[in-house]
Amino acid sequence: MLSGMLSDLLSIYRSSDIGALDRLLGRTLSRDENIERTVHDILEDVRGRGIDAALDWTRKLDGAQLNSRTIEVSREEIDEAYGQADPEFIRALKRAADNIRSFHQKQARHSQIDFQPGTALGQMVRPIARAGIYAPGGTAGYPSSVLMNAIPAKVAGVGEIVMVTPPGADGRVSCALSLIAADIAGVDRVFKIGGAQAVGALAYGAGSIPAVDKITGPGNAYVAEAKRQVFGRVGVDSVAGPSEVFIIADESATPEWLAADLLAQAEHDPLAAAVLATTSMKIAEATRAAAYRQFDRRSRKSILERSLSAYGRIIVVDSVEQAVELANEAAPEHLELAISDPFAWLGRIRNAGAVFLGHHTPESVGDYIAGPNHVLPTSGTARFFSPLSVDDFIKKISVVYYSPDALVNCADDIELLALGEGLDAHAHAATVRVRT
Repeated sequence: MLSGMLSDLLSIYRSSDIGALDRLLGRTLSRDENIERTVHDILEDVRGRGIDAALDWTRKLDGAQLNSRTIEVSREEIDEAYGQADPEFIRALKRAADNIRSFHQKQARHSQIDFQPGTALGQMVRPIARAGIYAPGGTAGYPSSVLMNAIPAKVAGVGEIVMVTPPGADGRVSCALSLIAADIAGVDRVFKIGGAQAVGALAYGAGSIPAVDKITGPGNAYVAEAKRQVFGRVGVDSVAGPSEVFIIADESATPEWLAADLLAQAEHDPLAAAVLATTSMKIAEATRAAAYRQFDRRSRKSILERSLSAYGRIIVVDSVEQAVELANEAAPEHLELAISDPFAWLGRIRNAGAVFLGHHTPESVGDYIAGPNHVLPTSGTARFFSPLSVDDFIKKISVVYYSPDALVNCADDIELLALGEGLDAHAHAATVRVRT
């Protein structure tokens, strides 16, 4: 019955009907006052009572009866996860990890100091001391995201990587595959705790759960809000919104493949956006028909229905150039160029989290195996944010040295600038060294 409704869920519009894009182009990170209050209360409780509060909230929200000893994942539990997993899955996970590691190793930065007569100017690059990674659990468990978050931290040289992930009611990690991913990626410690209480434990420290310097990783609305509220106490990667794909297709595209990519994006979340902009009405209609056929074979029909109803669009544009401009305005998380000459248009892309070029590069290649990070800016924030990288786990320290003669040569200008801002003590700090 649901597939019969898809004509209403994946409607075709002309580019002249710009209102068809409003719900995508106008999406922002929304706030929910009830979630804000609940998260605030949980965070304050964890900050005040530490591990006792973290355990209480875990019992209340997840039904897990854990204590300060059993909350940390043991080596035996990790080994058990390996024993229960499909060996072929483990092989694929290790291959993905190798690709991710290789890509991120090219992002490594090094300290540098430029020595000139009388001066030395530069910066030191230092990894953060401790990183915290949030890994969702249950049906939302994503071991690939564990790799994407932990490996850049490891490459950056982070001293200790701590992961938190929700337990089931039985007190065991609800997504055992995430334990395998954490082990492959080099995570140092894993704790069975999720939700806002896990973010609070990482931000403030709670018993054996150490306070970290930065928290990364995806989560539900409560996790995202908790990250927003602890920002400043710790760094965070971003407050992620719902996922999105914008596909640009010309007459050379294959409708079955386009439909598969739209449904792949929509199955993430009821708020996920899946948009196709094509130069061909024939491609538009064939893609919609292909989506009908594929819909009934997908397992997450309820999510697909809600996502495509709210944020599914097929737009028939006048040209690839017009589609590119629409994409730059939307600044999508994922941008696919399913056109005959994708590299010819790559230089025109200004705003996107990641670009997937050509007919044989679905978004899932980037999600799992290619190597570039799949933690990407959402909700239009690709206008000013970048994918997660090694840079997110390092900090830079400026280095400045002036000799006596070098200070003499600029003390007068320092005095002029400082007095111009009304800061005579700043001026004196320089002149006292050269006039006495």
